[in-house]
Amino acid sequence: MPRAATTADVFNAIAESRRRDILVYLAPQERPVGDIATAMRLNQPSVSKHLKVLRGVGLVDARREGRQMFYRTNADAIRPLHEWALTFERFWRHQLARVKERAERQPDARRPPNGSKTDTGGKP
Repeated sequence: MPRAATTADVFNAIAESRRRDILVYLAPQERPVGDIATAMRLNQPSVSKHLKVLRGVGLVDARREGRQMFYRTNADAIRPLHEWALTFERFWRHQLARVKERAERQPDARRPPNGSKTDTGGKP
């Protein structure tokens, strides 16, 4: 089955790590494309292409001020992604709890067992 077009599916749009980086960068405040390009160390046409995809699926909003466009993360559009990911949170918590339990049951591997001495390099 072919994948959905990147421009039509939110999950495909955020599959690209640079787009996720852009969303994170835009989360605190809106920014012009030049600032995004500088922060991401990408050229402006590349950032514009990513922004077009993110805007197309509704994850980024834009507003014009004079000749400059300002972009910001659309938190409402990200909410369904967050809610979907929460479906799996109980599994993550369960896994983390098991790792913690295992770690607490095992003796500290860095400490020698009681009564034995540390390695002295072969000397008695």
